Amino acid sequence: MRAPIGDFDDARPAPDCLDQLIAPVAEAVRAWHGDVPAEQLIYVDTDPGVADTAAFVEHYGRQLLDESANCVIVAGKRSGGTSLAACVVLSGNRVDVNGAVRRQLGVRKASFASMDTATGESGMEYGGITAIGLPADWPLLVDSRVVDTEWVLIGSGRRRGKLIVPGKALAGLPGAVVIEGLAV
Repeated sequence: MRAPIGDFDDARPAPDCLDQLIAPVAEAVRAWHGDVPAEQLIYVDTDPGVADTAAFVEHYGRQLLDESANCVIVAGKRSGGTSLAACVVLSGNRVDVNGAVRRQLGVRKASFASMDTATGESGMEYGGITAIGLPADWPLLVDSRVVDTEWVLIGSGRRRGKLIVPGKALAGLPGAVVIEGLAV
């Protein structure tokens, strides 16, 4: 199978690679339903040493920057309590944490979650956190530019491997809210 973006020789449908995915992501792919068939979720094996965006695009090709998205975990504080949410934006952009995220979550203060919180609560590896397989009760804020991208490269839950999915598939995930201007 040829990957719809990038030059990856080993692209395979994610349902055929469940053993390569971390447990919450594998379970989400196994239980997948929606407008986009699970076979359109593509797994590619990648070097875990270059999982971070800058190193990844330097290694695999600068053109992937426009077709890659990052998923970051945000902690929102309100009335003494903290809640977590995930935000997905194209890799060349930054999440508008103090504006769009704070307003959408209705919190007094929002900030990036610590690495320990992000990995511990998501069950995923730092540098591989993805929107697929996150806790269902978390808000999932997706920038509209991600949804408008035909194919987008995202994490697989691990530092090793990536998923290539239709951008519109992210809008159908549990808790997903598509927001124009989530990224700056």
